[in-house]
Amino acid sequence: MGYPSFPGIEIAARNARRDLLAFEEGGFDAVIFENNYDIPHVEFIDPASAACMAVIGKEIRSAAKIPVGISVLWNDYRAALAIAKVLELQFIRVPVFVDKVKTAYGIIEGRPKEIIALRKNLGARDVALLTDIHVKHAKLLSHYSLEESAHRAIAAGSDALIVTGQWTGHAPGFDEIAALRKMIGDFPMCAGSGADKDNVAELCRYANGVIASTALKEGRSKPHEVNVKSYRQRISERKAAAFVRALQNHG
Repeated sequence: MGYPSFPGIEIAARNARRDLLAFEEGGFDAVIFENNYDIPHVEFIDPASAACMAVIGKEIRSAAKIPVGISVLWNDYRAALAIAKVLELQFIRVPVFVDKVKTAYGIIEGRPKEIIALRKNLGARDVALLTDIHVKHAKLLSHYSLEESAHRAIAAGSDALIVTGQWTGHAPGFDEIAALRKMIGDFPMCAGSGADKDNVAELCRYANGVIASTALKEGRSKPHEVNVKSYRQRISERKAAAFVRALQNHG
């Protein structure tokens, strides 16, 4: 809400319900919604945007037959936790938890103690924290290796790690996540970008799950689109089902 290309709450909610159904019918285990096309992003969104996300989130939660999570870009854990608590969502995504990064929208530094304290104060301990390390679309300013960031995130209270490539549509390196899996043992880890039907089985040799969207949208990639696919391109049930089959066939 408040962005030049915002189509209105009714259209956004209708599109979200349509994408949710495609994920469910395709066989996905959970969904996460975010304000991905609210560009330019800010670290903490304004009240109008938070209210909009809560309204749309309620529509998704009411219709969903699978767990639902939320990510509020760029790193608004305050709004994410509050909305998750009110709507009884199962998890949130925190792009910057223990690292310090430079983005197109400013420098963002993780605040793990504040996040854990806020979750406690909101009575939202049952809301899981899925936290990125070395997140995409950002230049790392802190000097921790991927393994060091993983260790710090786990120690700080993360419930699951998310590992991404450099950009939307770029998968994390297999050697990278294989080494990380060896270091973190059984701790939950997701591949957070670049998953498609051709690499999902290989990614899940090391990751417990993947976050997928771009490869599942209808149509072709759009030139000069930072998110690779446009807001108007919906999730394809056919592509979602093929994605799930690709993983199951190598299970």
